[in-house]
Amino acid sequence: MPTKINPKLTPQKLLPKITRLFELSGEKILAIEKAWKPENGTPVFTVKGKYTSRGWTEWTQGFQFGSAILQFDATGDERFLRIGREGTRRHMASHVSHIGVHDHGFNNVSTYGNLLRLMREGRIPQDDREQDFYELALKVSGAVQAARWTKLADGTGFIHSFNGPHSLFVDTIRSLRALAVAHQLGHVLMGEQDEKISLLQRLLEHASATGRFNIYYDYGRSYGVRNRDAYDVRGRTAHEAVFNVASGVFRCPNSQQGYSPFSTWTRGLAWAVCGFAEQLEFYHHFEKPIRRALGKEHEHFDDVLWAGATATADFYLANTCADGIPMWDTGAPNLHRLPANYLSKPADPFNAHEPVDSSAAAIAAQGLIRLGNYLIAKGDKKNGARYRQAGLTVADTLFSDPYLSTSAKHQGLILHSVYHRPNGWDYIAPGQKVPNGESSMWGDYHALELALLLQREAKSEPYLTFFGCVPK
Repeated sequence: MPTKINPKLTPQKLLPKITRLFELSGEKILAIEKAWKPENGTPVFTVKGKYTSRGWTEWTQGFQFGSAILQFDATGDERFLRIGREGTRRHMASHVSHIGVHDHGFNNVSTYGNLLRLMREGRIPQDDREQDFYELALKVSGAVQAARWTKLADGTGFIHSFNGPHSLFVDTIRSLRALAVAHQLGHVLMGEQDEKISLLQRLLEHASATGRFNIYYDYGRSYGVRNRDAYDVRGRTAHEAVFNVASGVFRCPNSQQGYSPFSTWTRGLAWAVCGFAEQLEFYHHFEKPIRRALGKEHEHFDDVLWAGATATADFYLANTCADGIPMWDTGAPNLHRLPANYLSKPADPFNAHEPVDSSAAAIAAQGLIRLGNYLIAKGDKKNGARYRQAGLTVADTLFSDPYLSTSAKHQGLILHSVYHRPNGWDYIAPGQKVPNGESSMWGDYHALELALLLQREAKSEPYLTFFGCVPK
């Protein structure tokens, strides 16, 4: 296992680094707020240390304002609550009703969801009108997300990506949080002839389809999908699964942002680690009402989530460098130019051959910690401790040099993030051969979410979950 797990790390031991991270992030959020012009589009990633936009799909604005909300949560500084609350009110409505993306769990749970959670926790004053506003936004967001539905040959289905009805993205496993929250708020999707469509049922079917078609399990024996291709290694992740929409039959794997359909784009892998793990927590928290709502035919849904979470977590830990930072893709074409033992050493973001992706590490670290906590709560202390300590190890790396951005001239928080390597969108500095030294809105947001999760535990504060915004 290349990731060298530190068994002695605790959230308490990471507190000095977490405090430093929030000090730096506050400065950077204020700098972005001062420089950002809404007419120029949503901040996506940095070029020469300044956040820029990239029109492709609107999926990062929730991270912009969500970061400010998390900053307030961590520090109590009212300036950031104002930025997050006003930004949500003024700019997020179009994201709630956006029918063209699979990103509702990113945009709207990060904003409306975090604000509602803070109100339920008593961190901000109770305001019934404001609460109704947040709840309505989350209900509509979950329903709009669930409406992007493609039917499969077996009668189930999945939420299709912005590529079209044929396309199942692994990323969307984390957008299921939008359906989960809307369901817990008592909402349904209304269809033709007033059909009431269960958001929980669609959550289940999408998660199951992701596990079946985007995640590999050593020839698919777990799901009966045998010999999909010759690269069926347990935990390997396909960014995209492609279907014949006329028949609902699976056709092939694909990758939009990775190197190939037969290698693993590590940010997609990280979305799976985090998405499956937090859905396990959601299921465990609401297990009795979920079982009643789904019926006996779905009584083993938690096994589907567990299989996806553990397979992808194991693959992540086996295919990252010793400090828990992955290369951007496990099959990137120039990896062979790196030293033969490069996985047994800390990642080198300044190497001349292939970039690392720190944003994948920030996402995966949270998933590893949540998976570990879930397993420990279920009695599997040995495996739970391994995943949990692995997540803490990755966090320790990210919150340190050379990943933590300490320069006041750089608007990013976590350095060495990669957006779209195949499209060549990432900035390559003079004298460098590959992208490095830049940040992304999703990488920064997930680093803050990770830091807040650990800070709350270290200070014995309420455990951070996306479903903390809804009553049990």
